[in-house]
Amino acid sequence: MNTPMHTPPLLGASQALAMARETLAIEIQSLQALAQRLDESFVQVVQAILVTPGRVVVTGMGKSGHIGCKIAATLASTGTPAFFMHPAEASHGDLGMVTSKDLVLAISNSGESNELTSLLPALKRQGVRIAGMTGGLQSSLAKYSDWVLDTSVEREACPLNLAPTASTTVQLALGDALATALLDARGFKAEDFALSHPGGSLGRRLLTRVRDVMRSGDDVPRVLVADGFDRLMREISAKNMGASAVVDAEGRVQGIFTDGDLRRRIEDGTDLRHATAGALMHKHPRTISEEALAVDAAQLMEQHGITSVLVVDAQSRLVGMVHIRDLMLAKVI
Repeated sequence: MNTPMHTPPLLGASQALAMARETLAIEIQSLQALAQRLDESFVQVVQAILVTPGRVVVTGMGKSGHIGCKIAATLASTGTPAFFMHPAEASHGDLGMVTSKDLVLAISNSGESNELTSLLPALKRQGVRIAGMTGGLQSSLAKYSDWVLDTSVEREACPLNLAPTASTTVQLALGDALATALLDARGFKAEDFALSHPGGSLGRRLLTRVRDVMRSGDDVPRVLVADGFDRLMREISAKNMGASAVVDAEGRVQGIFTDGDLRRRIEDGTDLRHATAGALMHKHPRTISEEALAVDAAQLMEQHGITSVLVVDAQSRLVGMVHIRDLMLAKVI
């Protein structure tokens, strides 16, 4: 016989908003309390991680484990080698991943999670240092830890005061605080962050150089100052970049002539048939080094309302050209 499903009563909009605001208020209060009680123990953990020759091994069970995964990922992406170890799997062999050179960051709100506390004696026998992140300051985890980071909360945001809510928010925020303090101490820069995120948009923006996206060699449209209009137009048409560099005999950039320049010359009645590239060119074009970031080329184009930039060396010799299409194909913009 099928048991009829219980249909919960509909929650009024005002009641839902009130519950949401109360949840956020409790979690905000918990974070404020955490900020007020941060002490020398936090500094000691930061210093210990900085001098750790191995990695930070983050471990935790249940919801604390989920928070631990995020903390390990944040540490790893901000210059502190770290990984997450599941306590249950550690008891069945994964503990072999931990060495005496590592530091374990163990997370448990109560400090009495069986899967976690069973690992602590083995870790101490290996000489592994332990930083405990717990709300149980008299717990087994606290007693085994070399440093204790207090993540206690007055109450959970859950109306039943049961589901980990405020406590996991505090754990997550404290993990972020550790990561930011460490990256600041290491002098970690945006370029360093990009190195661990090469597939992301930030990585592309901070790692891609002009030399990686520019046209070079015979693909770059160029004419000499003395070349005539016919030669200039053939070069623009052949290279399909809507412009041509104008250079001297040594290859130094003297100017640029674009489709827009052609339109303006026609509009002002210039006799193009006998004009030279030198007479028609726009002098002092925007240029960039091939070592510059591609995003800098994009900003140069946006700032001056242009679609291409000439790439030059230290002697102003033409070495390439980058078009807005090249930046789009490289997903820099």
